[in-house]
Amino acid sequence: MFIHKKHKPSCKIWIEYKGKPVLGKGGAQILEQIEKEESISRTAKKLGMSYRYVWSYLQKIQENLGEPIIETFRGGESGGGGARLTELGRSLLTEYKRVEDYLDELFADMEYWEVLGLKISAINRLKGKVLAVQKEGLTAIIKVQLALPTVVTALISKEAAEDLNIKVGDEVEAVIKATEVIIAK
Repeated sequence: MFIHKKHKPSCKIWIEYKGKPVLGKGGAQILEQIEKEESISRTAKKLGMSYRYVWSYLQKIQENLGEPIIETFRGGESGGGGARLTELGRSLLTEYKRVEDYLDELFADMEYWEVLGLKISAINRLKGKVLAVQKEGLTAIIKVQLALPTVVTALISKEAAEDLNIKVGDEVEAVIKATEVIIAK
């Protein structure tokens, strides 16, 4: 598969509870804004949504969870009340953002996608058999006998060699990058 520079992987995230969707991107934005504004009406205004929509959205989440995600309080003589996230609301938002940040980082790592073969053309991949594994310090030197009678040598981290569990005699692919040779198994 080839990923064009104009295209990139993407996905939608939502948190479910008992098989029902509870929080997606829009809900996370609402919770994040409530955390900042401490007000449902200011949140709605800031996000360009109606108060009624935001309130209904929050109620639906709370219905699905069976617990409140926000707590509201009335204002005194000087003004309006406010809202803040409960511990559950903060927990939901934190979990959503953790997954979102992880996936954003993963999708931005084009080297990861290249290694998976999503951007590597067939001419960059050479199958072969491991002839030698030499681990020194933080690196490992892997000597590969290619199917075309050629041997290439890749310098990879010792950790990567151990993660791949590379042993002499293993069938591997030498993946040729612009500046280096890496090992795929």
